[in-house]
Amino acid sequence: MSSTLWRTVKKIPIQHPFAFGVIISTIKTSGSDLLVQKAVEQRTEIDWKRNAAFATFGLVYLGGFQYFLYVPVFSRLFPGAGAFAAKPLSAKLKDTAGLANVAKQTFIDQFIHHPFLYFPAFYLVKDFVVNEGKQLPNVGKVLSEYRETVKDDLLALWKIWLPSTFLNFAFMPMWARIPWVAGTSALWTCILSAMRGGSKEDVIGGNVTGATFKIIEEGLEELFSCPVELDSSLSHICVSACGRDKLGWVAKLTKVVSENDANVTHSKMVRLGQEFIILMHVSIEPEGLPKLLSALRTNELKALGIRATGLTSRGTNDKNSVHAGFHIHCSGKDKKGMLSAISGRLAQRNLSVENLTTELRVGKQGRRDFVVECDCVTSQKLTKDDTDEIVRDIHSLKNDLSLDVVHVRMLKIEK
Repeated sequence: MSSTLWRTVKKIPIQHPFAFGVIISTIKTSGSDLLVQKAVEQRTEIDWKRNAAFATFGLVYLGGFQYFLYVPVFSRLFPGAGAFAAKPLSAKLKDTAGLANVAKQTFIDQFIHHPFLYFPAFYLVKDFVVNEGKQLPNVGKVLSEYRETVKDDLLALWKIWLPSTFLNFAFMPMWARIPWVAGTSALWTCILSAMRGGSKEDVIGGNVTGATFKIIEEGLEELFSCPVELDSSLSHICVSACGRDKLGWVAKLTKVVSENDANVTHSKMVRLGQEFIILMHVSIEPEGLPKLLSALRTNELKALGIRATGLTSRGTNDKNSVHAGFHIHCSGKDKKGMLSAISGRLAQRNLSVENLTTELRVGKQGRRDFVVECDCVTSQKLTKDDTDEIVRDIHSLKNDLSLDVVHVRMLKIEK
């Protein structure tokens, strides 16, 4: 019974390739937008009108038009395309004409179809969504903005889709071409949802563009980053300042640092009420330090109340050597004691804070959310069980503090 049912199900995409591709593309596009709304934008409520717009784009363009291009059109332009895809790999490698046809199909798709049809259509839908459907897309404006991003968009596209498209046309039967595209696109959206960054407009739709590619590049770079130790050949100071907010403070201070051949690495600058707060790490050749300290005490910067404190390296050969690090992101409705509870949990686990930032964000419904980003390290050598226990303990803060999001990622530590 079950085997008969499975054989019947397997025949559906072969017997009804157009309907199958359209359904898969519609579900994928709708699902990708839902994933972006919840995981990337962290919306509390789904924008169903926006989701319907992207689902329609998946139905009409990704499922309908792309099927028309990939199957009927390419079948006529390249009559042996389906037969070539069915050949074993050894036969494919000997079929130079077939390989050339795959290259030609890939060229048409990536260098004609996507630049001149797909991206304009996608950005028109995106403009409609950004304006919340209150007005029709401004075609001239959309195309003008696309011209500004076309280079980054196409470079990002080709890095992902050139190999994927070649594999699609070389190995997939005709009925599976659209599902392959939908699968690759869904995988990209899943990766994007695991990253945070960029503006909300950048990630709308979750498609491969220059903006989303940059977000994932930065996310992967952060994934394998680690705390940076001080260069022992340089002098290091912590520059802290607090003064009445004034236009140009950052430019003036960093100009002094730059003119004295010093370098700013880690820094945090923020306006709190009428006060402007600066905290930065500055490195410099030892012989240049006295001149820099003197320059920081000039009358022009006096109102900032600058203090400079010497820093020393942690040291990597003593008992306090770092063995593991964690990046923690928490957010939820603001209430008293959240930072105390989170930092207390880290201290209980012997995690030393390297970098911690907090901010209040106000959502569309006016709710004030408290957001914590923290990098912390430990000098303990952790087993996999130890690591899992720490991660579980930190994740338990979600229930303890009624948080919406708790992400914990272990960081690679350089030896």
